[in-house]
Amino acid sequence: MQRSFAIPFVAALLGGGIVAAVIALAGGLGGETQKVVTTIQSAPLSPSNASQQTVALTPHAIYVRDAPGVAFVTSTIVQKSESPFNLFGGEEQQRQGVATGSGIVIDANGTILTNYHVVENAIKVTVSFEKGKTVDAQVVGTDPSQDLAVLRIPTDGLVLHPLTLGNSSTVQVGDAVLAIGNPFDLERTLTTGVISALQREITAPNGFTINNVLQTDAPINPGNSGGPLLDASGRVIGINSQIETGGGSGGSVGIGFAVPTSASPR
Repeated sequence: MQRSFAIPFVAALLGGGIVAAVIALAGGLGGETQKVVTTIQSAPLSPSNASQQTVALTPHAIYVRDAPGVAFVTSTIVQKSESPFNLFGGEEQQRQGVATGSGIVIDANGTILTNYHVVENAIKVTVSFEKGKTVDAQVVGTDPSQDLAVLRIPTDGLVLHPLTLGNSSTVQVGDAVLAIGNPFDLERTLTTGVISALQREITAPNGFTINNVLQTDAPINPGNSGGPLLDASGRVIGINSQIETGGGSGGSVGIGFAVPTSASPR
């Protein structure tokens, strides 16, 4: 079963935001899950990254380098609903299902960024990588207002491939972008496109407005949730967030939205 939300744009297992402050806070949470408030700030560029800011790679080269850093996230979820057979109301039933999405490896310590709606109401979360390696994950931080969740996985027996966070404040309409994720459970899928608009607004699952969103025509679909939107150098400039479907098809029509890694300049 796939999860969806009744919001203006079809969530379709998409959504998120990249925030260094949330990741840092999650590092000190231990085994407890915390609700955090996100402050979007620019991701710092190292000197080596800054010097390579204009270096463009082929889509194949980016895929070979970055695909191992994109995780397949699977959540066993419990949904509550009122029983239609209870004439007096108030009785709840629990239905168990599965939500799938993508995640971004942030560091070698097992920190993974994904979307809140992928793990919402989850009783179990697993993360898998290429070659079939699957591990249990803990949800160590959430921010529903940015549709953001931080996971922690054990690193024993794993060789993790953290992705580089880029600076989205310099992105322009027409810039080439790539998306890597797991649409419709098809693992490690690459799609390409351009930035088609800037400063869009989307609605988080809890009704909050997310500002300064990137619009792209790179095809993203259910299961791309939490996966990276990459620039032409393979740096993460956003998390694929929502799509406009049109006609109720539930699939991509070339209008997708990604929450940027950096606050837009005023």
